[in-house]
Amino acid sequence: MESIIELIELIKTSFLYSLIQALLLLIIGYIVSRLTSGIVAKVVENKMTTHGQFLLKRTVFYTILTLFTLSALKHAGFDLSILLGAAGLFTVAIGFASQTSASNLISGLFLMVERPFSISDVIKVSDITGEVISIDLLSVKLRTYDNLFVRIPNESMIKTPVTTLTKFPIRRADLKVGIAYKEDIERVREVLLDIAAKNVICLDEPAPLFILTGFGDSSVDIQFSVWAKRENFLQLKNSMYQQIKKTFDEQGIEIPFPHVSLYAGSETKTFPIQIDTDNNR
Repeated sequence: MESIIELIELIKTSFLYSLIQALLLLIIGYIVSRLTSGIVAKVVENKMTTHGQFLLKRTVFYTILTLFTLSALKHAGFDLSILLGAAGLFTVAIGFASQTSASNLISGLFLMVERPFSISDVIKVSDITGEVISIDLLSVKLRTYDNLFVRIPNESMIKTPVTTLTKFPIRRADLKVGIAYKEDIERVREVLLDIAAKNVICLDEPAPLFILTGFGDSSVDIQFSVWAKRENFLQLKNSMYQQIKKTFDEQGIEIPFPHVSLYAGSETKTFPIQIDTDNNR
């Protein structure tokens, strides 16, 4: 019996016993971190955005896991003061060597505080448009409409204008239309308003907007703006253009193509142009 007790005491004083304790602490710490972060995410589910829940869950998870890891290292016999000192020096060295990463990290914190967009929003950054699938400390990940994965550094997100296309419930579609100079503008306006009124996707409020934008080289340029729910934006724009072309053809309203007339002053007629089809020359 005494020999068994001595063996147990020997095992307790051995490095193997300390190592087993450290491993158990790591396993328990991982389990506790997962459970606690999951519970916290459930508690704030209806009080925070998806982005905020994701960040809070990660913060709780890594904070608890770090505490258990330090405790495990202490049980394994490591001197934490030396370890923390070495970690501090290593952090300083890494900081000087990775200023870009530090800039992205700080920019990520600004994005978290400002929250210009959230996960599942559709945003436009320069010429890139896509759905936000992840917002991390160093970068934002997007999935474009042609199913490409795009990673944008947070520093670029801070320096570049970002347009959130799904921020508000409705959007305006600006339709560019050109008509011939001979057409009656008021009649064209009535035709466009009638097209909008018959389109079930087009909203009555805000009302459609008819604007003359100028006199082009071959046409009178018009902007006709209509509103739709954001999820119907592309469908509205496509259906309106189709209906405008069909109705203009039925009503005899000309949509001119670019052409050039040659003349010499306001008192002269345009130069006649004749195509010679004589193949004998």
